[in-house]
Amino acid sequence: MDTNILLENGTNELEVLEFTIDGNSYGINVAKVREIIPYHPVTPVPNSHTCIEGIFMPRDVMITAINLPRYLHLRENADVKNDMMIITNFNKLDISFHVDKVLGIHRVSWADIITPDNTINTADSSISTGVIKIDGKLIIILDFEKIVTDISPETGLKVSDIDKLGVRNRSESPILTVEDSPLLGKLIRDSLIKAGYTNILTASNGQQAWDMLSKMKEEGNVLNKVKCIITDIEMPIMDGHRLTKLVKTDSVLESIPLIIFSSLVNSEMRLKGEALGANAQLSKPEIGQLVELIDGLIK
Repeated sequence: MDTNILLENGTNELEVLEFTIDGNSYGINVAKVREIIPYHPVTPVPNSHTCIEGIFMPRDVMITAINLPRYLHLRENADVKNDMMIITNFNKLDISFHVDKVLGIHRVSWADIITPDNTINTADSSISTGVIKIDGKLIIILDFEKIVTDISPETGLKVSDIDKLGVRNRSESPILTVEDSPLLGKLIRDSLIKAGYTNILTASNGQQAWDMLSKMKEEGNVLNKVKCIITDIEMPIMDGHRLTKLVKTDSVLESIPLIIFSSLVNSEMRLKGEALGANAQLSKPEIGQLVELIDGLIK
């Protein structure tokens, strides 16, 4: 099943691939998906995490296979011959997720995605980025970055790179970070403060960021209140591409440097970001490079 689907830039829409595990429906952003294949036998890796089934090489790239039912503590099929594998690429990693069935693709607006409340969405434990209701059925969109980081922590945000930057001067230049993941939002904020940027504003989605910027513009002097915007792409209500389009088509706000910092930054997404006017784009693990980009853009 080919998922080479392109969306128009800045429409605030995404396409969600629906799949099932143990009778429950889950979703993944199609932008993360390379292809979908029938279950493929894997080679076990000694001493690896219990949720890693092994590795395989369907073509010329070695892919790690993660047993998603096992990670989610759901029932695994005894007979896997009818199971499916969703091969993904994000954070510069090629990873396959073993699931029961793949049902299809839904095109939805980020505005229709329900953000989980604090009862199920905490910085330490949440693996859901949102919920959509389609034909009376709830589909839980999983946080695949967090799943991979839980299994292999070294693949997450490289906060240790901040130490490699050495001694730095402190800066009061206000930076607006837009990130829906409570855990990543805190890590990004803490990393920037550690790097010397002490005036950090935060928003949990593009709409909240846009409301903040619009209010500052009405009050006047917005260009002194925000010196740089750092935004994720995948966010409920309003995504980072839509936010970028709004900022870069505004006669006042367009001069504010904007960096897209996302696990989805690949060649295809980079073209979209460039078309929307982003000043820079960077894959999410590279927090040290993010600081260096901010340094250059603010100066």
